[in-house]
Amino acid sequence: MLRLFLLRHAKSAWPEGVPDRDRPLAPRGERGAAAIGAYMAENHLVPAHALVSPARRTLETWDIATRDWPTHEPPVFEEGIYEASADGLMEIIRAQNGRSPLMLVGHNPGMEELAARLLKRAHRLKVLPKYPTGALAVIDLPSDDWARLAAGEGELERFVTPRALGVPRDKE
Repeated sequence: MLRLFLLRHAKSAWPEGVPDRDRPLAPRGERGAAAIGAYMAENHLVPAHALVSPARRTLETWDIATRDWPTHEPPVFEEGIYEASADGLMEIIRAQNGRSPLMLVGHNPGMEELAARLLKRAHRLKVLPKYPTGALAVIDLPSDDWARLAAGEGELERFVTPRALGVPRDKE
């Protein structure tokens, strides 16, 4: 069995004049990334291998989330994750060499679409129709080879959001 962690980047800021790829995390995103990272460490959800989009908000999510983790492998910065569709993300996963758990840190709509594609129908409603920023899906897959990744076979082991961990929304 393989295990996949899908982490959508935490809440980002929208500074004027900053290109999408260079948007940083908002203060709420920093708190959310820290909360998800602490949750992952406490629950022994540290990946064997991680692929991270090179966008600033995903890099910051990874850096903050992993601050207090035990020793772990550094991530691979995967250009193909940025603006990837579910099909593109599936191809990236299928190219991996079998280390599990595997973690992707990426963006919507790709992460939401990938979760919907991988999960059995009964599990989809737990992550859809919205996959919030900073959310983590832990998906167990019946295969022993990433190359045989198939749609509709995944079991949602858990779905955790920063809000569920007590990170409040910013007051407008």
